[in-house]
Amino acid sequence: MVDLGLMRRLGTTALGLRNGPHRVTVRRDLEVPAADGVTLLADHYAPVDVDRPPTILVRSPYGRRGPFGLMCGQAFASHGFQAVVQSVRGGFGSGGVFEPLDEREDGLATIAWLKEQPWFGGTFAMHGPSYLGYVQWAVAAEAGPELKALSMQVTASQFRDAINVGGTFALESTLIWVDLTSRMKHPLSGLTTGIMSPRRARRAALSGRPLGELDVLATGEQQRFFQDLLVNGPDTPFWDRRDFSPTVSEVRAPVNMTGGWYDIFLPWQLKDYAALRAAGHRPYLTIGPWFHADQRMMRGSIGESLKWFRAHLLDDPGELREQPVRVFVTGAAEEWREFPDWPVPGMRERRWHLRPGGGLAHERAGESEPDRYRYDPAHPTPFIGGPTLLGDNRPVADQRRLERRRDVLTYTSEPLAADLEIIGPVSAELFVRSDRAHTDLVVRLCDVAPDGESLNLCEGMRRLVPGTPEEDEEGVRRVAVELWPAGHRFAAGHRIRVQVASGAYPRVARNPGTGEPIGTASRMLAAEQEIFHEPGRPSAIVLPEMPAPPA
Repeated sequence: MVDLGLMRRLGTTALGLRNGPHRVTVRRDLEVPAADGVTLLADHYAPVDVDRPPTILVRSPYGRRGPFGLMCGQAFASHGFQAVVQSVRGGFGSGGVFEPLDEREDGLATIAWLKEQPWFGGTFAMHGPSYLGYVQWAVAAEAGPELKALSMQVTASQFRDAINVGGTFALESTLIWVDLTSRMKHPLSGLTTGIMSPRRARRAALSGRPLGELDVLATGEQQRFFQDLLVNGPDTPFWDRRDFSPTVSEVRAPVNMTGGWYDIFLPWQLKDYAALRAAGHRPYLTIGPWFHADQRMMRGSIGESLKWFRAHLLDDPGELREQPVRVFVTGAAEEWREFPDWPVPGMRERRWHLRPGGGLAHERAGESEPDRYRYDPAHPTPFIGGPTLLGDNRPVADQRRLERRRDVLTYTSEPLAADLEIIGPVSAELFVRSDRAHTDLVVRLCDVAPDGESLNLCEGMRRLVPGTPEEDEEGVRRVAVELWPAGHRFAAGHRIRVQVASGAYPRVARNPGTGEPIGTASRMLAAEQEIFHEPGRPSAIVLPEMPAPPA
């Protein structure tokens, strides 16, 4: 007879996780009643020799067996906690129809059910990455005093701004996720969808068809959520019940956050951190050299969560680090740093001005003509490396092929005389004139090695519409662009480079230049763009520079 407990322990080890000392029992397919009568299914993991220990609740659209069951159920239970791993509505046996991002009511019903179970010990926590973290924010402010801790990775309290980054539409990641969730129906489906969904999404995106047809091309049928996103912009009521950022400051349970420099949600995860700090809380924050589905981060998050749960559920804080903020500094440093807060103390924002002839320096340029390029949405500027949900794109890639294009401007500093370290938010202020009222700007920060290799560090996008930003009397707009944050050390002899373009396809949907609805737009108008750097219009990137280490 197969020893299922041994198989689970072996499976946990195969995932790179450490088993705890406890044997584990599992009860499958527990029925959880939702408020509307739908039945949600959950699996219950418990250590056999511990009486009613605290419970870790995990709610997932990606199944509750296979790797997720081992990581979120077996691993926690073997270390002395109970774990409930639930499939959200509409998947893996749970009733109803999956309603993406609409998780508050089912989450609260699950918590009410949990508190009534005879094995519930009176306290619980929640854990999980991405959507599994979002569902935590959906209920955290209303979960009651029994909720003692939250541990979340690569997520945010609202996905609206990540889907509509800078007012654009995050096409590739959205299409991947829609394909992924439409196909995940059994425990092993994640093994194939994780590979095939990015390929199907990219193939659809590169078809040249209108956005409103791409879900059918990728998944084989129209997906209501994708269609909803195309017609509901970031300022529409569609997002009201799917945005939990207003309640972040009301959450009383201690929060542990893990993010990655190349994660699609990092800017908004840091806004959640700031909201908690403004409310007087002391969340923990870790930012590593990770992308969204980075398995190094996923494995490490279990150990970090166990430390957090022992501290706040078992009153055993001995394993917590002293400083609440820990970030990995890439580049010439390649090391972890700890700080008391974010933004980190000692950081000073400093402007690097775009200069004529493709220069970049602290000093403002003198009188000069603007630089010009032409953006043609029929042949959109591509995306080479950077934040994405899944797929073959490396988060960091040599940009020289992109920088040779005529629709990309580059501004490069002189070789640095000494190392320069940046840790914190990155932004840009550009003075722009376009012959199209509807157009986009993409700004990217790169590290250029002495051999010419240009590696992307972070980027940001901004969609311009009539009146926003307003034009001056000469038609020039002052455009603020928020880039992803960065933690990086430029080595002496390297150069800082800024790219300016108007596309990053298919990461974000092309701007057709017409102002037509993005789902149905088919007419493409090229845009003539001008970037100014004269004294009264000093375009610049703003870097979060750290003090130079003592000699």
